[in-house]
Amino acid sequence: MERNTTMTEGSIWKKLLFFSIPLILGNLFQQLYNTVDSIIVGNYIGSEALAAVGASGPIITLLIGFCIGASTGAGVVISQYYGAKDKEGVRKAVHTTLAIAIGAGAILTMVGILLVPFILRAMGTPQEVFDPAVQYLQVYFGGILFSVIYNMAAGILNAVGNSKRSLVYLIIAAVSNIFLDLLFVVGLKMGIVGAALATDISQFLAFVFIMQFLMRSQDIYKVRLREIRVYDHLFSKIVRIGLPTGIQNIVISLSNVIVQSSVNSFGAVVMAGYAAYVKIDGFNILPVLSIGMAATTFAGQNIGAGKYDRVMKGMKVSLLMGLIYTISTGILLLIFAPQVIGIFTNNQEVVNIGIYIMRFFCPFYWLIGILQIASGSIRGAGKTMETMLVFLFSLCIFRVAWIWCAMKISHELFAVMIIYPLSWVVGALLILLYAWKGKWMPPSYYESLSEKSNC
Repeated sequence: MERNTTMTEGSIWKKLLFFSIPLILGNLFQQLYNTVDSIIVGNYIGSEALAAVGASGPIITLLIGFCIGASTGAGVVISQYYGAKDKEGVRKAVHTTLAIAIGAGAILTMVGILLVPFILRAMGTPQEVFDPAVQYLQVYFGGILFSVIYNMAAGILNAVGNSKRSLVYLIIAAVSNIFLDLLFVVGLKMGIVGAALATDISQFLAFVFIMQFLMRSQDIYKVRLREIRVYDHLFSKIVRIGLPTGIQNIVISLSNVIVQSSVNSFGAVVMAGYAAYVKIDGFNILPVLSIGMAATTFAGQNIGAGKYDRVMKGMKVSLLMGLIYTISTGILLLIFAPQVIGIFTNNQEVVNIGIYIMRFFCPFYWLIGILQIASGSIRGAGKTMETMLVFLFSLCIFRVAWIWCAMKISHELFAVMIIYPLSWVVGALLILLYAWKGKWMPPSYYESLSEKSNC
């Protein structure tokens, strides 16, 4: 039987750390999909093709954001059932989750392929980048179903404390992606379409491996194809918890599309420099997101077990872990900025733009760490509406309002990039205020506090 991590007992920092490490490695390997595409495309096709891949990033995030939200809802529900040792609840939640994944993946495939040209036009994508970006995205979305199901299945394993198994499959898929990129782009000269096709095949491999494991497992999360359907009230429960996070991801992605549109107005060189650093940012921020995911699972399992004090301690420990990581990597990236950006291109003008952009991100990563990790614990309690409102205001409304005003006053790259640290300050302050003052734990927690104060 596969060994799972039960978060309700033992050392808090060890549980969070050892559960986070496979998540961090897994997310880093997953990020390799598009990053390898960018490195090979930038070096073997050119800076315009690199800009096309970069312009595709916000759209990919936009259209899969809702599915990630649904995965969050499923993970919270499953982790709480698992912490409460409710085997029937886990079984039904797992199969409902996969039913949602299949439906959402099919919809995303159709919507993604059909709407790509319209979205790229709305973003003001330059003509020299437009056609390759359309080709890349339409091929990419041809295989998005496999990615959606894989990520939902990985969410199931994470919810029960098994973060290692999906890592193995991601490593296989990421390595396959590298070889396929070299075969299709360098060997067969298939251009940007070959890069997207390599990603699709790699995602399909991860899907096959994880579904095979879930179907052969003898644990309580075993998947039986005939049982994949929506059960009882679980669809509404998963959607009620996951929908706010899905909306949050979509709206934040829309704000990133607006930022990308503003970057596009500076031309292909700035687009390429921005695309190069966004790939680095994707790698650097994923460990923070992984610690936040670990905090969600930790909070969910302990709330299911009724161990509320442990939830609060877990939030503090995970925040400390995030701060240590973000401050350390921010310093390292600034020191080695030219070498890091140089991985993606040998165009010195593009490298200089990438280094300039880094200065708006690296010193302030600790703020996004606070926002993401504290939100992770609060989501584990099922309070996704509240976290959605914080993200919605800080990373969307505030950003869009700033961009609209700043670009009217001065059409400079500084005016666009400064919005990142400013929005992180707002988000970190709001989430800390809610974590301190808001009643996000179950009512019985506050009743116990009241009883202690009366003693």
